[in-house]
Amino acid sequence: MVADVDRAAMRAWIETYERAWRTSGTEVLGRLFAADATYRTAPFEEPFRGLGAISAMWEENRDGPDEVFELESEVVAVEGDVGVVRVEVRYANRAQIYRDLWIVPPRRCGPVRRLRGVALLASGERGGVR
Repeated sequence: MVADVDRAAMRAWIETYERAWRTSGTEVLGRLFAADATYRTAPFEEPFRGLGAISAMWEENRDGPDEVFELESEVVAVEGDVGVVRVEVRYANRAQIYRDLWIVPPRRCGPVRRLRGVALLASGERGGVR
């Protein structure tokens, strides 16, 4: 059985996620995701399966650790071992703003097995990473 998670632990996991995006390489992802984790970037997209696939997606979809962005988040709910987080990301070099709900079952806010993103997009926009 996985221990319950509190809001402070969930916020710490999100801070580690943001720090990882700003850090060169993908080694820190092992602290965020279990080896067999799945990461779904949008509701109807196929998930990235395994730490290797998540790492490859991570590197492909960022401009590098110096990419300028702002991440705002709010832990909306925590129940048992699942957290729901509202996330908004604004990149300096992109016109698009990403507004998501993350459903995160963090194993004590250590490496998670699953991250499901529910993208909140403007009409006509396609979800997921490109």
